[in-house]
Amino acid sequence: MSASVVASHQTAEGMWPDALDDAALHGVVGDLVRAIEPHTESDPVAILAQSLIVFGSMLGRCGYYQVEATRHHTNEFAVLVGESSRARKGSALDQVLGVLARIDQPWAERRIASGLASGEGLVWRVRDPDPEAENADRLDKRLLAIEPEFAAVLKVTKRQDNTLSAILRNAWDGKTLETLSKTAPARATNAHISIVGHITRDELQRNVDASEVANGFLNRFMHFSVRSSKTLPFGGEIDQVDFTAIIEQLQLALRFGQVAERLRFGADAREIWPERYARLREGHPGMWGDVTARAEAHVVRLALIYALLDCADTIGAEHLRAALAVWGYSDRSARWCYGRSVGDPLADELWQAISHRPNGMTRTDIRDHFSRNKRRHDIDNALARLAHADMIECRRDASINSPTVETWLPKH
Repeated sequence: MSASVVASHQTAEGMWPDALDDAALHGVVGDLVRAIEPHTESDPVAILAQSLIVFGSMLGRCGYYQVEATRHHTNEFAVLVGESSRARKGSALDQVLGVLARIDQPWAERRIASGLASGEGLVWRVRDPDPEAENADRLDKRLLAIEPEFAAVLKVTKRQDNTLSAILRNAWDGKTLETLSKTAPARATNAHISIVGHITRDELQRNVDASEVANGFLNRFMHFSVRSSKTLPFGGEIDQVDFTAIIEQLQLALRFGQVAERLRFGADAREIWPERYARLREGHPGMWGDVTARAEAHVVRLALIYALLDCADTIGAEHLRAALAVWGYSDRSARWCYGRSVGDPLADELWQAISHRPNGMTRTDIRDHFSRNKRRHDIDNALARLAHADMIECRRDASINSPTVETWLPKH
C-alpha cells in the first residue's frame, strides 16, 4: 500500500482519540498504572495496555471464557501506534516488565522473545516435546513476542510463501500450530502466544497490506494510539515507589488464574452485555471496520483478564465495564490510524473527492477528477468497494429524453 492510501483523512477522523475512560483503571492493574505514571513520560494507555497483555501472557492457558465451541483465553495481541522515540512506547513496557517480572522470574527469563520472522520459527519455539523426554508434560507453552519494530513483521507477512500471518492467526485463535516442512516439521498444542508491537502511524500506513486486512490478521490486534504524557528532564523516581502491596496482589492473582477454569458472566454483567454486544457487532465502514471486526472477542478476553486480576470466579459488571473502556479507546485509535480508508489507493482517492462534494459526483465528474486517465472497469471496482463499505450511495436520475445520470453521494 502506498503512503497516500490512509493519508489525508477528514479532520474529525484525524483527531486524537478521546481520553481513556476511568473505568479501565479497575483493580490492581489500575493501581499499577497510577504508581508508575508520575515517574515516566509514557502515556498511561501504553502502561495499561501492555500490563494487560503481559499479565495475560503470564497466566498461560488456564482460565477461559467460552462462546459456543470457542474458548477465549488470556492471550492477546496489541500494537501501540505513536511517534518513534517521542511516544515512549518502549519506556512504558520497560516499566511494566520491571514490576511484573518480579512475580514470575522464570517466565521473565525464558518466555519473552522478539524477531518474528516465520511461522516455522514461532512453532519451533513452542513445539511439543518428544513424549519420551524428561519433564515433557511440564513444558511451558507461554510466549510473549515483543516487536519494537512491528513494521518489520508486516513486511515479513507480505513475502510469498511466508507462513507467519497464518500461524499468528491460528495462535490468537488458540488452535494447534503446525508446520509440515521436510527438514523440520513441528507441532505445537496448547500454545499461549501473546504479542506487543510498536509502530508509528506513518509506518503502519505504508506497510499495511489490503490482504492482511481482508484475511483477519490485523483485526486480531488491538490498536492503541499513544504519545508522551509529560516532560521529565531529570527522569522520575520510580526507584522510590513501594510496589510491595501491588506485587503481592499480582502474585495472588497469578496463582489464582493459573488454576482457574471456565469463567462465566455474573448476573450483573449479563444485564449489561446484550446491549453492548449488539453495539459492538454494528461495526464501522472501511478499514476501520475491518480491523475492529473482532470487537466482541477482544472485549471478553479483556474482561477475563480483569476478572482473574481480581481473583474472581465470575466476570462481573466492573470487569466488563473495564474491558469495554479499554476496547473503546482501541476502537477510537483504529479510527485515528486508518480513518475511512478501504485499503485501495484508487478507492481512497475517490472517497476523498466524493466526501468533499455534498451534492455528489456524476460519472463525468469522476472521469474529469482523474483527468480521464482511469479505466471504467477500475472506477467501477473503486465505487463498488466504497459502496460495500457503506461510505457512498448512488442516486439515479432518469428523464424521458436523456439517459440515466448516476450521482455518487457521500454517506457520513
